[in-house]
Order: sequence, then C-alpha cells, then structure tokens
Amino acid sequence: MPVERLEGRYTGRGQAGQEDDEDEVRRGVLLTTMDKAVRWARKQSMWPLTFGLACCAIELIATGAGDYDLSRWGMELFRASPRQADLMIVAGRVSQKMAPVLRTIYDQMPEPKWVISMGVCASAGGMFTNYAVVQGVDTIVPVDIYVPGCPPKPEMLMYGILRLHEKVRTEGHFK
Repeated sequence: MPVERLEGRYTGRGQAGQEDDEDEVRRGVLLTTMDKAVRWARKQSMWPLTFGLACCAIELIATGAGDYDLSRWGMELFRASPRQADLMIVAGRVSQKMAPVLRTIYDQMPEPKWVISMGVCASAGGMFTNYAVVQGVDTIVPVDIYVPGCPPKPEMLMYGILRLHEKVRTEGHFK
C-alpha cells in the first residue's frame, strides 16, 4: 500500500518554526496524538478468532483465502486461541448448548475486543425459530457489526470488517 504524503501545516511557532516544520514533514515526520496512533495501530492489526459454527463458516474461510486476501488489512492469521485474538467473528447459528462456551471464549479475549455477527442465523436466529437455537448472538455477547445474508458472501464480510475498522479508528479512547 503506498504511503500518502501530507502537506505541511502551520503549528503556531512563528514563521521560522513553520519552515522547519514543513521541512520535517517533507522528510517523513508525522505529528499526531497518542490516541490516534493507538487507534490506527489497533485498526491495522486486528487478529480474528476462528469461531465458525455452521454454513457461514465456509464463507468465513473463503474470505481468508487468496481470492479475498484479508492480509491487506493486517488480518492474515486467524487465531485459535482467544488470548491471542481481539476480534470474534461469530459465523452461523448458535445453539443453546454452545452459548455458554461462546461467552467463556469471549471473556478470555483481552481488551479491547470486538464482535462481528456473520449471517442471519447469528444475528437473529434465521429460519430456526425453535428452543434449541439462540435468537441473536447479541443476547450472549455485545455485537459491534452485523453482516446480513444467508450465507453472506465474502465481500459482505469484508465490508463489515472495513466498517469495524472505521468504528475503531473514530471511536473510543486509549486507556
């Protein structure tokens, strides 16, 4: 990805300071706040957790393959351990038996953590309106992004991931 060059700007130090600042910007020095730098780093290095439960998991796997290449956004490794992941993608229907396991895995993830609900079954129970399927994963864990579809295409999941990147970049404070 090419690096975008920014124009130098006046920082309030006077005319002599302004020229020095513009020279530093041309050389590649970037001025920002710690909060913005941390949010940018979090956005660029999300590590998703593998949590495929049903047919949506096939589309999740396809998203990580070469045709769609999630490594463009720093997500080339799907983690199998919740202690190494900060993004849980719940792909597919969640049964009542799996709900406590999902919550335990979510609790084991380090802060900050995000959740994407992938597919209509994970988001609202889908066509399974019975006692055995949870009617929305948001009753178990807080969900940041919903990706609709049955099953959603890899492009839709990538769009949801990009929306999550925008949310991480613009919201929250560094703690």
